Amino acid sequence: MIVATVMYPPSARFDVDYYMNKHMPLVRARCEGGGLVGTQVLKGEAGPDGAAPPYQVVTLLSFASLAEFQSTMQQHGAELLGDVPNFTDSQPAIQVNTALG
Repeated sequence: MIVATVMYPPSARFDVDYYMNKHMPLVRARCEGGGLVGTQVLKGEAGPDGAAPPYQVVTLLSFASLAEFQSTMQQHGAELLGDVPNFTDSQPAIQVNTALG
């Protein structure tokens, strides 16, 4: 299993309502037939020292395999990334990880 981690740095605008009610359903609709097995959205909070988080929102997208993730992103990635300006003015960092446990 792989986990694609999508990390949004702090920005002046992040519409959580749009993200949760429009963007994430779009992600699920496009990716569920392509190996997506689960999603989790995390909101960044202050660290132990009170410092602001490096990312305001982190989303975890679990896929059955790297090949399925790559295929799905080739097919739908432009549409999904094209929706980003509808909810934020920041650009996400995306990291693909292998789940170890």
